Parts: sequence; structure tokens; C-alpha cells
Amino acid sequence: MFKVIVVDPISEEGLKSLLEHDNFEVDINTGLSESELTEIIGNYDALIVRSQTQITPPILSAAKQLRVIARAGVGVDNIDVDYATKEGILVINAPDGNTISATEHSMAMILAMARNIPEAHRSLQEGNWDRKTFRGTELYQKTLGVIGAGRIGLGVAKRAQSFGMNILAFDPYLSSDEAKRLEVTRATVEEIAEQADFITVHTPLTPKTKGIVNEDFFNLAKPNLQIINVARGGIIDEDALIKALDEGKIAKAALDVFTEEPANNTPLTQHDKIIVTPHLGASTIEAQEKVAVSVANEIIDIFENNNVLHAVNAPQISGDVEEELRPFVQLSRTTGEVGIQLFDKGPRELKIKYHGEIALDDTSLITRQLVMGVLKQDLGDHVNLINALVLLNEQGVTYQIEKNSKKYGFSNYIELELINKEHSVKIGSTVLNGYGPRIVRINDYPVDFKPEKHMLIINHNDRPGIVGKMGQLLGEHKINIASMHLGRHSIGGEAMMVLSIDQEATDETISDLYGIDGFQRINKVELDKPID
Repeated sequence: MFKVIVVDPISEEGLKSLLEHDNFEVDINTGLSESELTEIIGNYDALIVRSQTQITPPILSAAKQLRVIARAGVGVDNIDVDYATKEGILVINAPDGNTISATEHSMAMILAMARNIPEAHRSLQEGNWDRKTFRGTELYQKTLGVIGAGRIGLGVAKRAQSFGMNILAFDPYLSSDEAKRLEVTRATVEEIAEQADFITVHTPLTPKTKGIVNEDFFNLAKPNLQIINVARGGIIDEDALIKALDEGKIAKAALDVFTEEPANNTPLTQHDKIIVTPHLGASTIEAQEKVAVSVANEIIDIFENNNVLHAVNAPQISGDVEEELRPFVQLSRTTGEVGIQLFDKGPRELKIKYHGEIALDDTSLITRQLVMGVLKQDLGDHVNLINALVLLNEQGVTYQIEKNSKKYGFSNYIELELINKEHSVKIGSTVLNGYGPRIVRINDYPVDFKPEKHMLIINHNDRPGIVGKMGQLLGEHKINIASMHLGRHSIGGEAMMVLSIDQEATDETISDLYGIDGFQRINKVELDKPID
């Protein structure tokens, strides 16, 4: 008999499979304080939450027999996932249960915004019969820009097409063949800014997508642009949005999500040109039942069959395996993170090569880490060891693995190649005795550096004085160089410079660096968790 506690209001109909299962005893006990939950959590094998209850280290420390925390929804901000992982507790969620609800809420926001429904409703309640002020806009033959073409983004696109809208879609993993099948046009973020009449955003919130809709975006936009966000607060720069509305650079906005929630103290909720709802994207009867069904069924599958589908955190690795593979596990993920940041396009194919002694081992964990590093830039925390290969397939990306026990100049060598038609990037890495994890190849350049938090990788012409100019400019921008590696093919030919820097390079810094004669390409590489 496995004991499960439900601490937030969750659809009992959705939990039916657990409640009626002979091998599970379910207690529903909501509204507990941290101390109250800490006192009783040691009796349970599984915990189900929504977003109200904060699952903190004191609770997790007391959860001596807890194996699973299930979040009936997508976000896990209320769960200390790192601490749960440290304690060996699996965290799962229900990422697909709210797809339809979020899609339909997006369409509701677009229609309400286009036809001024909240304002007209409020005016009529006040006793006015004002038909002129609230004249709306048709969706028919307008252009909808979709930033993030995942399940929800494409769901909105499909419904908008039924209104006769033309669709521009941006997603690094949207292929030309898939776009053709879906009858949407692939576009850059800048093209969407310039051409769209309506815009909806549906990306995870990652360092890459944070503020992707910003002041520069609004400067390119049509003055009639109407924009919505039912995804994550922070994808749209909120200060830039208010400024664009106040200056008439765009017409309207509709927001369901905010950078800080609850959004009780922000000018966004009081602005005349913004429609707001309190994070209702997943708040339907059906969605809440679906997420409850999802986590209930997965808990049963985990305890009875040891199957895990929607893990948020990495499974624990045995001590023996961890000691042997730890340097390669860390290095492989970082290799993926560096590679994708050097690649302008979404990859359509990954080639992974293992050379040396490592090729004789089980490299499945390392492969998953590589794929996680590649996908994390665009999919954020949704990608993990459990779902990495599934998500790669969902993005339409193939992968192949080549193993060769012969040494490739090193005892062990890992190489990742990202490919999109004629475009490709190669990253080679290894672990050197006494020096630890190193990146030793970028494309055709032999290099040797330890990946750090802030890096610049610069392609340039090999000429006297160019390094000095670069150092002087970074000094003027108050950026300190921690280490530097130079590689070249021939004297006076093409060369590569790899810099580890102590401060992040701003867009202004990058722009000024391009002013140095001979600098051809500058890639800023940022790592959340540099290698120890």
C-alpha cells in the first residue's frame, strides 16, 4: 500500500484512478502550513500539489519515504527542485494538460482585444450606449505573428487560420517542410515585428527568450499592432510595452501573465490599452481534470511499473557510475550548450561521435546530456534527461551516433555536430588529466579552454594589433579578460579567438567590437552552470 497526500485543491474526478486503486491510499488535506506539512510528510510516498503550497527544504528533509512530487500543471516554481533532486525525490508535472485551454484563452484574448469587448461591456454597465468609440478590427486577412511554434502556438495558428488570417511563425525548430504542411510562413522575429497586425507569444521563458519582444521590436512594429501574452511573464519587456503603447508605436495589448505575480501593483493592470486576466490560461474545468488524470496515472505507473514520462529533475545515478562518468556528464551538456549558441539556425540533425575508451561504455546518459544542452536554449526547464530524446524527435531533429575505440588524439573524445542543410557547427571536447573538462575543437580550429560562465568566441582576420584593440575596447567597457586562446590556420589568414570574461558582454559591447577592422563574427556564449 502506497500513501499519497494531496495538499492543494485538485479535481477529485481527475484523481479517480488513484482514489479507487487498491494499492494506493490517498489523503486530501489542503491549506496546510509549512510546519503542519513538515510534521506529517514523513508518512507519505507521493505528494500532489498545484501552485499554492510551497515545497521547501524543511518539508523535503522531513520526507524520509517520499519518492515522488507531482505538480498538477506545468510550472514547478513552488517546488525546490534542486533540493528534491539532492534528496533523491522525483519531481513530475503535467506539461500537456492545459494545451487546449491555453490555446482557446489566447484566441479569446485576441478577439476581446480586436473588438474592444471589455471596454464596451464596462461602458454599457455605466449607462452609456457608445457604438462609435468601440469600433473594432476584423481578423479576416490580417497577419498573425506566432513567436514559438510549439503545441500551443500552432494550436492558435490553426484556429486563427479558420478566421482567414495569414500566419507568420518563428521557431528555431520549425522546418520549411513542416511550415509548408501547416500552411504557415517561416519568419524571423524582426520580420514578424515589421509585418504582423496581431502577435502572440508561446515560448518558454529562457535567457534566450526573456525580453525577445522589446523596445527594438516595437520600433519596427506597425502602429496598429495588437499583441498578447498567455505564455510566460517576461517574454515581453513590460516597460518597453508600456512605452510603446504610450507613444502610439503599437495599438493594444492583452496579458494573462506577468513578470511578477500576483500582479497587484503594476501599471499594466491599470493601462487603458491593455486587457488583463489573472493567469487564467489553464483555468478551465477540463484542463484541471486533465492535469489531475495525468499525474494520477503517472504516479501509478511509477510505483507499479517504474515508468517515468514527465520527470522535471534528473534521476539519481549510482555512486559507482557517477564517479566514473561525472566529468563527461557535465562536459557533454556544456558541449551542447556551447554548440547551439554558435549555431544561427535550428538544427535538423545531430551527429554525435565517441572516440577512445569512452566508446566502449554505455554512453546513453552522455547522449541525453548533450541533447539537453542543445534543447535547453529554446525549451528551457521543460527538457530533462527523461524527455530529452522525445522532445528532440518532436522538434523534427534526427540524431546519429558513431563510436570508435581508436583514440582521436585524446584518451577520450566527444564530438557534436549540429547540421541544418549546408550549415553546420562542430564542437569537440575531452577530459584532460590534471586539467579537467576542456573544449578542444570548434569547427576546424584546434582550441583548448575550460568553458566558463561568460565567453566570447570571435572569428577574425589574423593581423598585428587586433588583440590589443580588442583588449582596450573591453577595458573601456569595464570587462575583465580571465583567459584567452588564439587559433589560426595560417599567418595572416582566418583565425579564432576564445575569451573567458568576468562580466557579461552587453549588446553595446558586441556592437563596438564589430567596429574593429578584421572582426567577422562574434558569438556571445553564456552558461548557467559552468563546469566545476
